[in-house]
Amino acid sequence: MSAILIVPACERGRGGGHLSRCLLLFRNLLERERDVYLWIPDYFKDDLILRFKEFFGTHESLRFFSREEELAGKTWDFIILDRFRTPREEYVFWAGFAPLIGIDEGGPSRNCFDFLIDLLPSLTKHEANLNAPSLLPLPKKRRPPAANRVPLAILVSFGAEDAADLGPEAARALSALAVKSKASRQLEVTLVTPDVSGGELAREDMARAIYADLPGVSVTGKIPNLREHLAEYDLMVTHFGLGAFEAVYARLPVMLVSPTAYHEELATNAGFYSLGVGTAGAHRLEFLAFDAKFLETLEADRRKIARRFGLEEDQKEDLGSFMDSLEIDAPLACPVCDGKTDELPVIARFPEESYRCCPVCGVIYQSRLKAHHIVYDKDYFFTLYKNQYGKTYIDDFHNLKHIGRKRLISIKALLNHRDEKVKPLLLDVGCAYGPFMAAAEEVGFSPMGLDPVKDAVRYVRDNLRFQAWHGFFPAALPAEFRSRPNYPGVFDVVTLWYVIEHFPDTGKMLREIHGMLKQGGVLALSTPSFTGVSGRRELRSFLEHSPADHWTVWSPASCEKIFERHGFRLKKIVITGHHPERFPFFGRFLRPSRKGPLYRLIFLISRIFKMGDTFEAYGVKV
Repeated sequence: MSAILIVPACERGRGGGHLSRCLLLFRNLLERERDVYLWIPDYFKDDLILRFKEFFGTHESLRFFSREEELAGKTWDFIILDRFRTPREEYVFWAGFAPLIGIDEGGPSRNCFDFLIDLLPSLTKHEANLNAPSLLPLPKKRRPPAANRVPLAILVSFGAEDAADLGPEAARALSALAVKSKASRQLEVTLVTPDVSGGELAREDMARAIYADLPGVSVTGKIPNLREHLAEYDLMVTHFGLGAFEAVYARLPVMLVSPTAYHEELATNAGFYSLGVGTAGAHRLEFLAFDAKFLETLEADRRKIARRFGLEEDQKEDLGSFMDSLEIDAPLACPVCDGKTDELPVIARFPEESYRCCPVCGVIYQSRLKAHHIVYDKDYFFTLYKNQYGKTYIDDFHNLKHIGRKRLISIKALLNHRDEKVKPLLLDVGCAYGPFMAAAEEVGFSPMGLDPVKDAVRYVRDNLRFQAWHGFFPAALPAEFRSRPNYPGVFDVVTLWYVIEHFPDTGKMLREIHGMLKQGGVLALSTPSFTGVSGRRELRSFLEHSPADHWTVWSPASCEKIFERHGFRLKKIVITGHHPERFPFFGRFLRPSRKGPLYRLIFLISRIFKMGDTFEAYGVKV
């Protein structure tokens, strides 16, 4: 297993949340015995160790990298960037090493990251793979069911920096409310002040001196592991950020004051009760009535937020366990043509996959966050096949054989085979239970096959009496059939019927096929098309329903470029998979089982405008 690198936001002005959660993630992965490192600039190392000496006291072997040459000697599974807004040049630098996961990323290259995880809700138009406040480092202690406790314990905390000085203003407003309403015994306010220089003791003394004139307010410079003390309070005043969601999970009602208009928009969008922007918002605390009805309103808002963001149930998975579970497969270049992806945007994101469209060859390809769980066994052709087509593969054998005969007409028209005494040798990659091989033998071919499903290969050997191998292409083939340098090739035809999309390294497979074909040999394949009616109607929905083991999605237009790049001349395209019932508007009135005049008309339109959801391609080795 390779290493993981975490790159946090260290700069002043970014708040302490990004850095703190990166350090927690770092420690969590270390405890899980992962090979994990932090990227910390040289100028910040001493400051970091001073600010987090309790943390580093348990991990004295500081696993820091600060120079580019230190990175080159490592193989990275992936790199986690929690940089708030990653500059474009920095994104390009990191993208050259490994797949990138952006956490709460808002920079100019957000849409280029292999994977995006928004732990906090975002306003950006470019969606994340996961919106998951439930993965935050949440408190273990949760507040018991609400009770009208007296005095009302209010926590005021605006993070490690509080650049807008909202904490003191909020505390002053609450103090003024207590004095004005003679409610000092009804409100018990705790203000956590931001970091100041001079060490912890100096910070405590300075905090008390500065805020000594606030009746009813207890001031502290630091509460160690603050999240675990949230359940001790009745209300939290803060800004939109990690603390607000930690409080929601701890069942602590929250009121927000926003340092900027952007934070205010985030707060409103997430459903928080917000007092507004800046000191004016903080001063509104002075005019509130913290009665039972108002507290019930805040608690109702908290419950809505908890339901919306998955913070009701006890936390089952945190960011550390999630990262530890990843098995990322994200190509650093297009798997078909090797086109670079450094700044290639992602066109669609889902919880476990991202899709890009290569500008060179035009194919859409997938990056996966976790390994797919599709197993190629007998069930693949029986239960799964029946769920999709209404019958098992064996039940559909004769129909598939009939389709194979049509395909063989196109193959024979292209094949330049002059020796009538020797049957052309055909390899069917992903032969399943052999219907195409049976059709090929009937029209004069000598078919062979291979398939990853053992039961299918056994059926081909025992029932159809064809030579077949169990396993994946090309490793399952005997050495005499494999591609090798300066070798003229063995096969006259290689076919892949709905197989090419299953190869993660498509370009490598096409080069292998080119090497095992004779000069003038035919490559024939079929595959889904993203320019059919389903893809044209809504590409995102089409990709969302694409099987997890479909690594590439082609189109007829991309096929010619791909064939040419790998030594084939495209000779013929046949558009298939016409589904009038999938057309917008008209489709709702159509059923494949009732092929009336409207159905036949839409079918004709689909054929004329080449809107089928699949296609066949036939090429010749040159």
